[in-house]
Amino acid sequence: MTPNELRKKYIDFFVSKGHKQIPGSSLIPENDPTVLFTTAGMHPLVPYLLGEAHPSGTRLTDYQKCIRTGDIDSVGDALHLTFFEMLGNWSLGDYFKEEAIRMSFEFLTSKEWLGFDPERLSVTVFAGDEDAPRDEESAAVWRSLGIPDSRIYFLPKEDNWWGPAGETGPCGPDSEMFIDTGKEPCGPDCRPGGCSCGRFFEIWNDVFMQYNKRKDGSFVPLERKCVDTGMGIERTVTMMQGKKSVYDTEIFQPILKAVGDLASVVYGENEENDISLRIIADHIRTASFILGDDRGVKPSNVGQGYILRRLIRRAVRHGRKLGIDTNFLAVPAQIVIDMYREPYPEMGRNASVILEELQKEEERFRQTLTKGLQEFEKLVPNLLKNPQKMIPGRVVFRLYDTFGFPAEMTAELAAEHGLTVDREGFEAAFKKHQELSKQGAEKAFKGGLADHSEMTTALHTATHLLHKALHMVLGDHVRQMGSNITAERLRFDFTHPEKMTDEQIARVEELVNDAIRRDLPVTMEVMPLEKAKDEGAYAFFGDKYDADVKVYTIGDFSKEVCGGPHVSRTGTMGHFKIQKEQSSSSGVRRIRAILEK
Repeated sequence: MTPNELRKKYIDFFVSKGHKQIPGSSLIPENDPTVLFTTAGMHPLVPYLLGEAHPSGTRLTDYQKCIRTGDIDSVGDALHLTFFEMLGNWSLGDYFKEEAIRMSFEFLTSKEWLGFDPERLSVTVFAGDEDAPRDEESAAVWRSLGIPDSRIYFLPKEDNWWGPAGETGPCGPDSEMFIDTGKEPCGPDCRPGGCSCGRFFEIWNDVFMQYNKRKDGSFVPLERKCVDTGMGIERTVTMMQGKKSVYDTEIFQPILKAVGDLASVVYGENEENDISLRIIADHIRTASFILGDDRGVKPSNVGQGYILRRLIRRAVRHGRKLGIDTNFLAVPAQIVIDMYREPYPEMGRNASVILEELQKEEERFRQTLTKGLQEFEKLVPNLLKNPQKMIPGRVVFRLYDTFGFPAEMTAELAAEHGLTVDREGFEAAFKKHQELSKQGAEKAFKGGLADHSEMTTALHTATHLLHKALHMVLGDHVRQMGSNITAERLRFDFTHPEKMTDEQIARVEELVNDAIRRDLPVTMEVMPLEKAKDEGAYAFFGDKYDADVKVYTIGDFSKEVCGGPHVSRTGTMGHFKIQKEQSSSSGVRRIRAILEK
C-alpha cells in the first residue's frame, strides 16, 4: 500500500463512521510558545480538546504534517525521522473508549481496509497508579475483539498516559497498538513499549482524555470526555509493505537513489555511506516542508530558522562526506516537491521558494565550510594531547560565530576524532551574544496556548487589533506570518519590506488603544470560509482552513478567521504597548508587545 492509498483509505474509513474531514494545519504553530513546530496530529486541535466548539462538529479526521527534532542526532539509523505525516481521528465529547478501540481494530484488521493479521497485533494499556485506576475498560474491549491477555500489556504512566497540556488540564490514559514483525525476541522481557530491538513496531495510539488535573495535583473525572488518535503514515506503510525500515519504502528510495547517483554510491552497500544518505534524505525532506509552508520560515540563527539552518547544513556536510563538492540539494528537494504537491498543494505553490532558499543557504554555507573545517582540523592535534580531550565552550562558540558551525556539527566532528565538547561552556558564551530561541532544540509537546488565562486571552485578542492596525498604517500588503503568545507578551510576525518608523509604531499603538478604549464587543459566528472572505475577514493561511470557520468580529474594527480564545469586550484588556519592532527574516518584520493593566 502506498502513502497516497493509505491517506485515502484512512479518511474514507472515518468519513464512513460519521467523521468530517478537516484540512491539516501549518507546520508553524499559531499562538503556541511551547514548541517550535507542529509535533503531532492533535497539536492544532488542542483548543477544541480543551473545550472550544469546533465548526465542523464533534467527529473529525485529517492528515497532518509534523516535525520532531528532539532526536535529530539519531537520524541516520534505519528508524528515526524529523518530518512525518500523522493520520488522526477525534471525538470531541462524542464516542469514547469502546467505539474508538473498535474502529481502530476494524481499520487495522479488516480485509476491506488494512488487513493486518490480528495474531500480529499486541496492545498496551494504562497500568494504574495513585492518580487513576488501572484501565480495565480498554483491556476488556480488546479482549472482546479477540486479543488475548498474553498480548495485552499494562504499562505505567510514562508509557501509557497523555497530558495535561500544562500543569493543569485534561489528560488521561492511552492504548497503543503494535505490529509483531516476526523477529526473534531479544530476551525474556521483550515486549511492546519495553524494548527497542525492533520486534514490535508501534503503529497507532488512542488517547482517552477523561480526567482534569487540578492545581493541587488531584485528578477528577471530566464531564466532556474526548478521544485523540494518531497513526504514522511512514511507519504504517513500512509494515504494510513488509519492509524493515521506513527508508526501504518508495517514500525515501527515489531520494536515496538520486543522491547516491550524485555521489557515485549505492544505498545498501556500505553502512557509513547509508548513514549519510539517510541523513540527507530525511533532512532535505524536512527542510523542503519547512520552506514550503505558507507561514514562511527562512534559515536564521534563532527558533524555527535555526532548526532549518541546522538541517540544511548537516545535509551539506554529509554530502561532502560522500564526495559531493557542488551544490546538490535542489535535486532531492525537487523529488520531495513532486512527491507531495498533490496532498500538500503549498509544496507546489512554493516550489520556487524552496529551491531558491536551499541554494542560497547551501552557497552561504559552502563559502564558510571549507575554512571552518580547516580551522577545526588545526585544533585537533593539540586537543588530542589534552587528557580531557574536550573542546572548550568558547572554542565551540568561535567556530559557530566565525565560521557558521552549529555546536551540534562541532560535536559530530569532535566525536569522529574521539573528542567531546563543553556544551555548558558553549551555552554560556552564546547567551552573551544572543538568546537562542528554544535553545535550538525541540521541546516536548505541551500543546495549545501557554495557558487560557485572562492575560493570555487578552493578548490573543490584541493580535487581531494589531493585525488590523498594521493594515491601516502600512497597507494591504501586510499579512500575518505567525504569532506566539504567553501570559506576559505577544509576538506577531507580518510581511513588510522595511523597518517601521517611530511615527508608524506610534500610530499603530494609538489605533489599538482606541479600539480598546471604545470597549468594543467581540462576537463569533460560524460560516463558510468563502462567505467569511467575502465579508472581508482576514484569512491568509492557504488551504489550512475547514469549509466552515469561526469568524471573530471586534466591533466595527476587525474581522478575522480564528480558533480563539478571545475576550468578550475590549475594554477589559489594558493599555497596548509595542516594546520592539525588528526583522524576523527577509521581508518579514516582528513586533513584541504587552498589555499594561
